[in-house]
Amino acid sequence: MFKPRKLKRRHLIYYLRVFEQTSGRLVGHVVDITPEGVKLVLEKPIEPKSSWRLQMTLPETLQETHQIAFQATCVWCDKDINPDFFVAGMQIEGLAETDKKVLEELIREFGFND
Repeated sequence: MFKPRKLKRRHLIYYLRVFEQTSGRLVGHVVDITPEGVKLVLEKPIEPKSSWRLQMTLPETLQETHQIAFQATCVWCDKDINPDFFVAGMQIEGLAETDKKVLEELIREFGFND
């Protein structure tokens, strides 16, 4: 069942990379983000309802932390407007409070004002 989004998605001025924690494999790049979820652009589709342990590389100017690790579940995945790519909505789960604050700072500092 579709649940409406609680928070407004924010586009960032950075094209942040997201990796699978265990393999270090690049999963995709951040298109937009909230403290509760992230939309990624991907080279290969991923299965909805699949669980992922992800790690996002942060801009060096943000804080002492250069990466955030988190658990996420794919809510949806579809073809991108560019037929060579896919996009997926990922729900962030179990984010530590300190990492949530880092994400909020990332959005505040590097989000487009729209």
